[in-house]
Amino acid sequence: MSISPDHFLLICETCEGSDRADSLRAALASKLPSSFDIQSVSCMAGCGRPTTVGFQAFDKARYLFGDIQSAEDVDALAEFAHQYHRIADGWTNATQRPPALLEKTLARLPRLKVETSA
Repeated sequence: MSISPDHFLLICETCEGSDRADSLRAALASKLPSSFDIQSVSCMAGCGRPTTVGFQAFDKARYLFGDIQSAEDVDALAEFAHQYHRIADGWTNATQRPPALLEKTLARLPRLKVETSA
């Protein structure tokens, strides 16, 4: 039985090209929880700090990281993916994230709360 993805890791392919995005995807694919889908996307406006990577899931905070270049960065992203998957609202403070991502966090956006009408 396959698990439908409900968490997404987005890799920008604009600044450094699709080969870089494909390489990063290959490095991360076996390290992420099975509910993650990795997608290459067009510009995420992190051009000053490529390669940029985003995390998103329904009803969770969203993150954008930049300057993703090294094997240490890949390992930190994988560690964060597991952390992000476990936390119900996705919210983490800088000191809770892997140390290698401390200076690489470009944005954290609060989760969108869906209001239902009575």
